[in-house]
Amino acid sequence: MEDDRALLERLRAGDEQAFEALVARHDGALRRVARGFVRTDSAADDVVQETWLGVLRGLDAFEGRSSLRTWIFKILVNRAQTRAARDARSLPFSALETEEQPTVEPAAFAADGRWISAPRRLDADPETGLLSGELREHLLRAVDGLPPDQRTVITLRDLVGLGAQEVCELLDVTDGNQRVLLHRARARVRTALLPLVGVMG
Repeated sequence: MEDDRALLERLRAGDEQAFEALVARHDGALRRVARGFVRTDSAADDVVQETWLGVLRGLDAFEGRSSLRTWIFKILVNRAQTRAARDARSLPFSALETEEQPTVEPAAFAADGRWISAPRRLDADPETGLLSGELREHLLRAVDGLPPDQRTVITLRDLVGLGAQEVCELLDVTDGNQRVLLHRARARVRTALLPLVGVMG
């Protein structure tokens, strides 16, 4: 994918294909993150639409102090928080986490929160490429089934690829909270995928 500077030039020049590619790349993750703040799919759709409008309106003012991707997700989080407050349904982000025990044995993870023994890659040949697509569908369903706070953190970290510090700043959570939420989310997703990965292995 082209770098932010080249993409920004195309977007600022009104290149519709560049904008369509940007939407295709981030729209699904934006919806998952928005759903962590608002209660309904339609509210999440509204927030994402407002985000894309904000991106279009703000392109000329974007100064590049963060990556384009981080900037887009910051717009989303701001819009989602505003919508949640307006709907008077918001809870403090930290109050959403009630589970006390991890779903998978903590020894399955290294100190940095990554798997000690991750499932092997499934993209080695065309047949396993098809399985990888099926696995991705199961992965996204598992992520969608997480509690909102866990879904938001794992989406930003593992699906979008933001770093821990960026996520902490976006969501205004401590590094410790972010790590706990990520750990629990990864544990639940791994548990949901284990039967499928076992069949494919």
